[in-house]
Amino acid sequence: MGSIEVPIKVLVIGGSYGGLSAALNLYDYCNGKEARARLHDPVGGSGIVIPVEIKVVDERDGYYHLIGSPLALASEEYADKNWVRFADLPALKAPGLSWAQGSIVKVDTEKNAATIADTVSGKEYDESYDYLVIATGLRRQWPAVPQSLTKKAYLAETGKHIAEVKAAKEGVVVIGGAGAVGVEVAAEIKTVEPTQKVTLVHSRDKLLSSEPLPDEFKDRSAEVLRETGVELIVSERVTENVEVESTDGSPRYRVTLSSGKQIFTGKVIFAISKSIPTTTFMSESTLDANGFIKIHNTMNLLTDSPTARSHYAVGDIASWSGIKRCGAAMAMGHIAAANIHQVILQALFGTEPTFVEFPEVPPMIAIAVGKKAVCYSPDNGTTSGEEDLQKMFRDDLGWSICWNYMQLGVEWTTTVT
Repeated sequence: MGSIEVPIKVLVIGGSYGGLSAALNLYDYCNGKEARARLHDPVGGSGIVIPVEIKVVDERDGYYHLIGSPLALASEEYADKNWVRFADLPALKAPGLSWAQGSIVKVDTEKNAATIADTVSGKEYDESYDYLVIATGLRRQWPAVPQSLTKKAYLAETGKHIAEVKAAKEGVVVIGGAGAVGVEVAAEIKTVEPTQKVTLVHSRDKLLSSEPLPDEFKDRSAEVLRETGVELIVSERVTENVEVESTDGSPRYRVTLSSGKQIFTGKVIFAISKSIPTTTFMSESTLDANGFIKIHNTMNLLTDSPTARSHYAVGDIASWSGIKRCGAAMAMGHIAAANIHQVILQALFGTEPTFVEFPEVPPMIAIAVGKKAVCYSPDNGTTSGEEDLQKMFRDDLGWSICWNYMQLGVEWTTTVT
């Protein structure tokens, strides 16, 4: 690869937090500029322009702000904002940056080639690359993420859901799993529709039972949730959910709990999301026992293959410590970009690479519960309040924080100086 006349080809699989962070920061580096994210690599631009072609492939036709799902299921205005088509994303309107809607069928790490299935046509095609960044995330169920692949279908999906929530007589019952989805969905519905009765049913005695977090955080989350007006029922499993006849023909359901108690409601939301790694396209040797991609702390694949420095995995799909969070995904994307750039410089000019390492991440979390947030970190312990919401989420469930951090709304020519 000793010439800079032929563009270096970079394929990024996944167009969410980790994938876009990797693509855009690498584009900055290869244009000799300072990267837009500098937390883990504060070094300025090299001034060396390296021709590069970076292609982002995603099943969806746009960037979807995953954290905003609970509010997108309660507000049509926010739902429209929460999905931005890649074709309308200013940050991708730059020479050498492109995107395609599709899914990955196979990756051959020895040949540096991927097989992609085009979402629209269904046809498969092969894509060669010099460097690959895998940021496909986890397969999550509704309502954690929309199941639609286009913004048009997504708006129809959420619009129907919101209309049913508003029209529900006898209230809305949210059946929560072991994570934060049920808590946030119930809280956002109650906040947007304060007159609607909202009940959250949780099978364990404490919320967020699946997370390695202290009881103080879980208890505070329950306390703040109740403050929003949501009725919380814990230590009860749903044994039956059946639609029953109503006097006026409106939807009506009978929810039976393990205690024998019955709840009648106009809308039932199953906020039980089992997250599954999307790594069927990778060889088993690259995966851990749970299907996550094994990586070094420099984000490249944990393998003895000579192509290890050509392959990277970031975000939720990577086998790494800590609770899966968008902040970590964006940081990992930036570190992958910085280290790919170092490998490129070494290949072109023989320079000694200085790799950036990603630290182990202790359990930490922040959840938005109505007009407050509940947070936990080892350094600060459990905190909650309106100030925490503004710090961690602003007024839009973190949409503007992520948008501005990756500078998605600014065309590259005016982004970095």
